[in-house]
Formats: sequence, structure tokens, C-alpha cells
Amino acid sequence: MIRVTIAEDHKIVREGIKQLLSMAPDISVSGEATNGAQLLDTLRQSPCDVLLLDISMPGVNGLESIPRIRALDNPPAILMLSMHDEVQIAARALKAGAAGYSTKDSDPALLLTAIRKVAGGGRYIDPQLADRMVFEVGLTDSRPPHDQLSEREYQVFERLVHGANINDIAQQLNISAKTVSTHKVRLMQKLQAHSVADMVRYAIDHKLI
Repeated sequence: MIRVTIAEDHKIVREGIKQLLSMAPDISVSGEATNGAQLLDTLRQSPCDVLLLDISMPGVNGLESIPRIRALDNPPAILMLSMHDEVQIAARALKAGAAGYSTKDSDPALLLTAIRKVAGGGRYIDPQLADRMVFEVGLTDSRPPHDQLSEREYQVFERLVHGANINDIAQQLNISAKTVSTHKVRLMQKLQAHSVADMVRYAIDHKLI
């Protein structure tokens, strides 16, 4: 039996996933979590084989949770479940250590396939993204500006475009406000943005939010 933990902050989505998984005779739900902090506690208390991890969770998001999860004793295989079909986000997740990446609008049967594959030690990429990843990431050097950001810069960028202020970001990332301001300046240079509004437009145009 494949034990699955679902990390998703929207209850209606969690319930839908649980209903889908209940139809599979070889899969059971062993735990649930709605944010990054709760997730780590859940994984410590109820070990599982596969973690379905939403990228856009409150607090510590899915991408930022990956290193913490992989640092646990006997960590589960991580299957990212996202509303984003953006190639660069998928690439970041896989680079961080996720075993697979599936989008929420994919065929439900594919999610079951993905769970079984990563549970067996394999890797899984949403079919709609696989070809794009080869051509947009693997075979070209013309990467978009946001793919050239450092992981910390991307964390600051993501919070800025979601409306967080510098002090909030400093507290969330446990760094100084001055450091956040420095990252903001570099972000605006790298993304050729003149304001946070420009960065929001950039994020929307590239399907990052």
C-alpha cells in the first residue's frame, strides 16, 4: 500500500484528491497539512511514501519546503501538485529535489500514475510540460530573466508580487530588511522593472502568479 500525505491549503481541493485516491486499491491517505510548519510535524508523526505538495501554500511555500522535507529521516518522494504549468517553476521544483511535477488540471488518472511512479523510485513530469521542458530548458540558453535569479532572489520576488512589504519578507525569510531591500534593487535590475507593479505585470505575463 502506498501511503500518501496531502499538503494543500484549500479544503475543497484536498477533499477532491482524497476522493480520487480512495478509488485506488493500492493507495491510502496517511496525513494532511495546510501549511509548511504543519507539514513537517505531520511527516514526523505519520511517515509516508509519497508527499503531494502544493507549491502555493501560506507561510513557507512548497518550493521552500523541499530542502526541509529532504532533510528528514527517511523522507518521502515529493510530487509537486501545482496550478502552474510554467516550465521554469517545474524546473525549479525538480532541481530542488522533487521527484515529480503534476498540474491540477491534468487528467485524474495521470495523478494516480504519477504517485505510483515516484513511489517506485521513478520520476514524473506532466506530459504537457515534458516536451516544453526539453526545448525551453534543456536545449536553449535563452532563458527568461526570472530563471536566472538566485533562489533567495526568487523568494523575495515571489513575496513582493503577492503584496508583502519589506518588513514582512524580512521576518518570513529571517533576514534583515536591509538585505531584502538589496535583493529588491537587484530584482528590478535583472527583470528590467521600475516598480513592484512592473514586477507584478512580469509575473502575470510569465504565469508565475
